[in-house]
Order: sequence, then structure tokens, then C-alpha cells
Amino acid sequence: MDTQGRMEGDNSGNGKVDNRTAREKAIDEWLPITSSRNAKWWYSAFHNVTAMVGAGVLGLPYAMAQLGWGPGVAVLAISWIVTLYTLWQMVEMHEMVPGKRFDRYHELGQHAFGEKLGLYIVVPQQLIVEVGVNIVYMVTGGTSLKKFHDLVCSNCKEIKLTYFIMIFASVHFVLSHLPNFNSISGVSLAAAVMSLSYSTIAWSASVKKGVQPDVQYGYKSKSAIGTMFSFFNALGTIAFAYAGHNVVLEIQATIPSTPEKPSKGPMWKGVVVAYIVVALCYFPVALIGYWMYGNAVSDNILISLNKPTWLIAMANLFVVVHVIGSYQIYAIPVFDMIETVLVKKLDFNPTFMLRFITRNIYVALTMFIGICFPFFGGLLGFFGGFAFAPTTYFLPCIMWLTIYKPKKWSLSWITNWVAIVFGVALMIVSPIGGLRQIIIDAKTYEFFS
Repeated sequence: MDTQGRMEGDNSGNGKVDNRTAREKAIDEWLPITSSRNAKWWYSAFHNVTAMVGAGVLGLPYAMAQLGWGPGVAVLAISWIVTLYTLWQMVEMHEMVPGKRFDRYHELGQHAFGEKLGLYIVVPQQLIVEVGVNIVYMVTGGTSLKKFHDLVCSNCKEIKLTYFIMIFASVHFVLSHLPNFNSISGVSLAAAVMSLSYSTIAWSASVKKGVQPDVQYGYKSKSAIGTMFSFFNALGTIAFAYAGHNVVLEIQATIPSTPEKPSKGPMWKGVVVAYIVVALCYFPVALIGYWMYGNAVSDNILISLNKPTWLIAMANLFVVVHVIGSYQIYAIPVFDMIETVLVKKLDFNPTFMLRFITRNIYVALTMFIGICFPFFGGLLGFFGGFAFAPTTYFLPCIMWLTIYKPKKWSLSWITNWVAIVFGVALMIVSPIGGLRQIIIDAKTYEFFS
């Protein structure tokens, strides 16, 4: 992958000499990340909300039930603070080399760790996160559509989840052909509004239901080992909920930048707004959901709330719209990687046909895997720890230490090491819990049911 984040004199407005060949210029104008540089700060706000407030928010009350009050509140709050800090680091590092922009996560990785090593460290993790999210969202979209159908039409014939996942995927066979981030800003805005709406429905409907009779807040599992594994799985679910970092440089790449007005100003403004929305979504849902249902809460809070039917049906429809936008936000960097390799390494011509074929194959693949493995809760914990914790909690800190080399025992040095230790602990324990959950779910599961 060509990682020279050379300044384009023609479209970043800073008068730098543009030394790219005509072919390189044409390719950069064709690739989804670098083709459009005229985003406003509020694009960054709703892209970040859409990327972060995923369906993971609906699993937070269940995670709270596995963690308990004290650890649950602590992990939620610490994660919010740590991930806001690491996001700030990434926004700062986007243009730390004068005249260069790190438009993609792996380009920053290569600057920090070297050409080859940077690719090996960042790309696999980023791909696991983005492709993992896309697969999980296929399942979520299908499940929410099915729930909507079952609520609205309770005496209709039962339709398999597989078909709903296919219906959900059909939207992406169309939307995936939008060229870049700016062209999906409308979809993204709708998705961001929906995430706030269904989060609000989730906690307000819980409040209306009130604390359930004989509610219990103790750990559900009877054995100490079971409790420990559930605890680990819940940590992964929370790590999954804070996963917007994988697309943050790519979002920032769409904002115009000059030496007088670097892109980090508007980008950070958008991030702060996004994080306030994240707090408004996460904390009420997690705390109120757990408070009302205790350890009997379902791994998707909307499933625990069956009445009023119209409201829960609407919330499920909101989830579908939101997940449509979120899928696209995570798919665009993947398309960018695939198309970069095809055009720059394998010398394919940057044509509509190439894009049409590759993107359709990708959507079909994520759909197929989603149909094969729809164990939602376990998947979240497994992916959450395995790849989200590094890219979100501690990889930015390691890059910061490598590039800026803060003085030993200085505040910056200590803060980064605390975040690294916290993130590494998350990465080690949560996949264990998630894998166990998948094994338990798989025992009762029939393929293509």
C-alpha cells in the first residue's frame, strides 16, 4: 500500500507542491478515503456517533448484570475516559508531520513502527474489527427485522432468521456503491439520530415498566468459574461498545486542512459532541436497564421489553436503520484497503465495474458468515476483546509513546502506561469469556435454521 500521505496542493488548500503522477492523482481521487476533502465538523460528529453507538449499547445492561454494580459502573466510566483520551491522541497524530496527512490507521502505524511492521501490526487488527462489526451487524440487522415482523404481525407464519439477514443485506448491495464517506453523510446522520432514539426508548420504557418484582442483583451463575467467565465476557461487550477508533483517521481525512486551520480543530469538536451523545446513550441504558431487571435482563435489552408493542417494534426498526449506517461506516475503510491493493499492487484500472464486483462480493461474504454464526452475545465478547481493545484502548498510546517519547514518569508517560495495562488486560480476558459463551450457545444451535 502506498503510504505517502503527501499533501495534495490542489485539494487541501495549503499551496504545497503536488509531486504525484497523473495516475497516482487519479487513483487518490477514486479511492473512497482520499476522494473527498470537504467535510464539515458536524459530519465528524455524526460519523463518530454512528461508528461508536452500535448495537453494543443494547447489550450493556446484560454486561452490567455479569459485572455487578461496582465493577460495572467503574468499567463503563473508565472506558469512556480512556477511549476519549486515545481518540484525542489519534486526532492529534493525524497531521503531526508537517505537510503530511495520515489518512488511514495503518499509515500512522507505519510511521510509528516502520513500513513493514506497521502494516503487520495494524492491518490485521483493523480488518478483524471492521469485518467483525460488519458480520455482527448483519446478524443484528436481521434479528431486529425479525423481531419487528414478529411484533407487528404476531399471527403471521414464522419466517427464518436467515431470510431476514438476507433482506437486511439486500440494502447493502445498493448502498455499498456510494463512493466515499461524504456521500453517506445522510445515511450516517439518520443512523446517529436513530441510535439516540432507540437508546432513549430502551431506558425510558424500562423506567415505565418499573423495577421488576423479586429483582435480584447478585451474579446469575451458580459456580465461581461460571461467574468469572461471564465477567470476562461482559468486559468484551463493553470494549465492543467503545469501538469508533478504527475509522477515526479515515473520517478525519475527509475534513479540509491548511497550516492555519488544521483538520484537528473541527474533528475534535465533532468528537466531543459525539462523546456527549455516547454518554447520553450508554449510561442511562446500562444503569436503568440493570436497575429495573437485575440479573434477569436479556442480552439485548429490547428483548426484555415486550410491551408496549408499538414502541418496541419502532425501537427495533430504529436499530435496523442505525445498523445500516454503521455497517457502511465500517465497510468503507475495508473497501478502501481492497481497492488500494487491487489498483496499486495488482494494476487493475480504477473503474466502476471493479468497485461493483469487489463490494458485492464483500457484502455477500459478510451476509453468509452472519447466517452461519448468529450467536450475538458471545460474538460481541469474543471480537470485543480480541481486536477492539488493542485498536481502541492501547495501540494509540503505544504509538504516542513511540513517536513523542514523553519523559519517563511524566504525566503523559504514566497516563499512557495505565491505559496500556488496562487495555492489555481487557484484550487477554474478554475473548476467553466470549469463546465460552459461543461454545455454550453452539450446543443448542442448528446451522441455517
